[in-house]
Amino acid sequence: MPRPNFTAVEEFIFEGFSIFGWQPRLILFVVFLVLYLLTLASNAIILTVICLNHQLHTPMYFFLSVLSISETCYTVAIIPRMLSSLLSPQHAISIPDCATQLFFYLTFGVNNCFLLTAMGYDRYVAICNPLRYSVIMGKKTCIQLAGGSWSIGLSTAIIQVSSVFSLPFCGANVISHFFCDIRPLMKLACADITIKELVTLLISLCVLVLPMVLIFISYVLIVSTILKMASAEGRKKAFATCASHLTVVIVHYGCTSFIYLKPKSQNSLKDRLISVTYTVITPLLNPVVYSLRNKEVKDALLRALGRKSFS
Repeated sequence: MPRPNFTAVEEFIFEGFSIFGWQPRLILFVVFLVLYLLTLASNAIILTVICLNHQLHTPMYFFLSVLSISETCYTVAIIPRMLSSLLSPQHAISIPDCATQLFFYLTFGVNNCFLLTAMGYDRYVAICNPLRYSVIMGKKTCIQLAGGSWSIGLSTAIIQVSSVFSLPFCGANVISHFFCDIRPLMKLACADITIKELVTLLISLCVLVLPMVLIFISYVLIVSTILKMASAEGRKKAFATCASHLTVVIVHYGCTSFIYLKPKSQNSLKDRLISVTYTVITPLLNPVVYSLRNKEVKDALLRALGRKSFS
């Protein structure tokens, strides 16, 4: 129950980067705005290239296109509000708007985790079982894996948002973050959150550790198969097809695991700076890494621009 003599909170204020002065905040605003626009543009280019080029209508690029859509929605849910709070630090957000932002953040964030897992499975089948690849990774299987990722993201969001916003909020209303996230919100609750924290930890283990374990197993089997290849050129090509995915996985899971699986921290500014990595930088990293390290995408992009492909 809310503490007596405390008024129920009707809106929140993001602490964000208000600790910095106006000039540093303006610099951050420009940097984050440029990264945001680059993210939207690069994901749009990736989607366009994949749609227009029939050679890229394969399971690997199907998952990449779904990931691009999800990453775009993920950034749209967070960055515009963050940019607004950089210019106007005391700008408030209502409880329904905060719940909506958390819902979409969790839906697309968890969906991204399991899409990366599906992409790892796709690479495993392509390298370890190439003769049956087209049979195993058929259209139906790809749709089921993508649909399963979205379903898990949606279910997680419903459970977590319902859990957090069933808590009473009274007194303090300043969120020690630049968007509505689970832990900063629960810190503001005027009730015992022990059970809620346990539920959050268990869900975090399921949506972070489980995909990481599955991806790790996939790559153990992939590396084992690659090392058995007789051709050096074959080994090089096989490693190249996995490099982009592995790069994104390491950055994505490294940062999110640090935030959600570590013990409680009092250094909220440090957590906010780390959160910038997976909310601002990683969504841009995905299309950049997959386009720069992938010859097929580069060739398709150059053909669309009317230039010769890479040799």
